[in-house]
Amino acid sequence: MSATDPTTGTTDPKIWMRRQGRWSAFEILAWLAALTPFFLFPTYLPLANQIAIAALFAISVDLILGYAGIVTLGHAMFFGLGAYFAGIISVYGWGEPITGLLMAGAFAGLIGFIASFLITRVQHLALIMVTLGLGFLTLELANAMSWLTGGTDGLRGMNRWPVFGQFRFDLWGYTSYTYSLIVLFICFLLSRRLVNSSFGLALRGVRENVKRMPAIGSDHKWHLRKIYTISAAIAGLAGALMAQTTNVVTLDALSFQRSADVVVMLILGGTGRLYGAILGAFIFLMARDQLAGVNPQYWYFGIGILLMLVVLFMPKGILGFLSGLVSRRGK
Repeated sequence: MSATDPTTGTTDPKIWMRRQGRWSAFEILAWLAALTPFFLFPTYLPLANQIAIAALFAISVDLILGYAGIVTLGHAMFFGLGAYFAGIISVYGWGEPITGLLMAGAFAGLIGFIASFLITRVQHLALIMVTLGLGFLTLELANAMSWLTGGTDGLRGMNRWPVFGQFRFDLWGYTSYTYSLIVLFICFLLSRRLVNSSFGLALRGVRENVKRMPAIGSDHKWHLRKIYTISAAIAGLAGALMAQTTNVVTLDALSFQRSADVVVMLILGGTGRLYGAILGAFIFLMARDQLAGVNPQYWYFGIGILLMLVVLFMPKGILGFLSGLVSRRGK
């Protein structure tokens, strides 16, 4: 599969990947801006922590939805599995956050690998129904296993150890946000490397025309299984982060609402763009925070208006719209 470099016009995929891998000044400024809550908005650190976790979850969904074309409405299954795994091992005596995080991600990834054999068998509406059904089944299973998960009361008795034995999770959120931001940045770097590789190009090919991929010798189902497994693992990491930084795990971690919210984040920011996932998470949670302050009961009304405006006037998302403006001004 080839791709055209926008500057040179070449179809050499190696040149395209090398160009895509370069860091721009805007990217560096964006990550520096993520540090401002420590100095300018310390009271918003708990919200910043939620945004970092939501952004990581959104990246996991964007890998399959934006880059591979796998439409899902049940990805909260992996978010919740990661959260419950990290929470349960903490309840039963293992509260070390780093290893707990990695084990939770590996567990979610394993379940994702098993589920991928079912996911790759269907497409379109059937795919949406399968992912939705898996999400509902996992939610009801967690509810039924109240002896392990706490059911509707939530998981209780979690014991968090300090990060590296030195940094305790404080009430103000300094440690939590630092921890979540570092994990987000590492996962972003790995995802960025992945989507700008030959594997990422193959995923774009599957997204654009899945029937033509076998003609060039590409095992598209194996590609989809791999990216679905990676996506599930990252979603599990996001769920584990939520459990570790908030010390709370409830059935809401597995809910359809969480799956729907992350899709809304991607639509707002722009699918097929890792920064779109981060921007969408930021806009969604900031809008929710401000709108809930105005009217705690009807804040979704404002989100609905925002979503319709973006879909009607910015079909590629807010980041896609801004990128288009920059490219037009540069000509």
